[in-house]
Amino acid sequence: MKKIVALLLVLVMACALFAACGEKKSEGSQSDKPAGEVKPFVIGGIGPLTGGAATYGNAAKNGAEIAVEEINALKGDVQFTLYYEDDEHDPEKSLNAYNTLKDKGLQILLGTVTTSPCIEVSAQANADRIFELTPSASSTDVLGGFEDESGNITIARKDNVFQMCFTDPNQGIASAEYIKTNNIGTKVAVIYKNDDAYSTGIYQKFISQAAKVGLEVVSITTFTADTATDFSVQLADAKNNGADLVFLPIYFEPASLILAQANSMGYEPAFFGVDGMDGILTMKNFDVSLAEGVFLLTPFSADAEDEQTKNFVSTYQSKFGEIPNQFAADGYDTVYALYNAIKKGNLTSDMTNAELCEKLIGIFTSADFKFDGLTGSGVTWATTGEVSKAPKAVVIKDGVYVGYNG
Repeated sequence: MKKIVALLLVLVMACALFAACGEKKSEGSQSDKPAGEVKPFVIGGIGPLTGGAATYGNAAKNGAEIAVEEINALKGDVQFTLYYEDDEHDPEKSLNAYNTLKDKGLQILLGTVTTSPCIEVSAQANADRIFELTPSASSTDVLGGFEDESGNITIARKDNVFQMCFTDPNQGIASAEYIKTNNIGTKVAVIYKNDDAYSTGIYQKFISQAAKVGLEVVSITTFTADTATDFSVQLADAKNNGADLVFLPIYFEPASLILAQANSMGYEPAFFGVDGMDGILTMKNFDVSLAEGVFLLTPFSADAEDEQTKNFVSTYQSKFGEIPNQFAADGYDTVYALYNAIKKGNLTSDMTNAELCEKLIGIFTSADFKFDGLTGSGVTWATTGEVSKAPKAVVIKDGVYVGYNG
């Protein structure tokens, strides 16, 4: 009798075991997770966290971190794991950083932050079919598929790459129009860096648009990485030709020297910069009074009164001890644009990278996908990967950016 009871118990346990095995789902899917637990999408960012361009990289990283923390706190069906790698604004190091992120399970790339590294990385991401949304790499070479002045397409379109920032040509066009429309200057000098794709791209479109809108350019001078310390010749040429505005499509390091040297020679034109100038107020050992009255074309103003901006600025100041710049806002918007697209397409983190890439390309280029963020409302993307949003201008007053209304 005892043997029969023991046999029955064994049979019952075996049946229970087989039943449990039959109900088990494939390992690794989101449905395997306990109630309330979601398998996160792995997103990765690349940018200069150290070195001369670290202001840009850290701002974009900080903005992205805030967005990820906010989204994950919602405990919804879309969660993110964010990894960020330093490339020191070096293309080779950026590619190494990209490979490090792939080893960590990268599914979607936020980056890179600066143009030259992004050109390098975007080609590899395209080959790997990983969707890429850069917060601030603004050259059209990042995207590819654009015509040169002869109408030839020199770089194939990288259909997986999109921008949150304006392209360089758009910045040049918008700057010329803004200066003319708001009568900020009547005679314009331009100082640009001729060995830099970012600077030359903006300059070329600025000059073309200035001619179209009737903006008089009286001085055009250049510099290179090797001559970016003494701007006396360029400033003298601008002054001698009567320029009352100097357009600077350059980064803030050389711009800070130009402002200091103009001050020392008693030359006081208006200065108008673009997004690369953002960060000058937090530059070490820079006298911010020299930037008083400087204009910047930007899609973001930290003093805006809408609730989204006020909440972001408050959180950023509390977390990082400074006022966020445009790069921080672009980093934040990059994450939220991806979040909205993933939600719209009902995408899941167990899709392959190629599946996610194709789905996201379709969503970002669809006519009914519009994004409202810190850097614009009703933001859309073209099939070229270019973003469409309205530019704004800020002016530096008492050491802070203030919205300029003409």
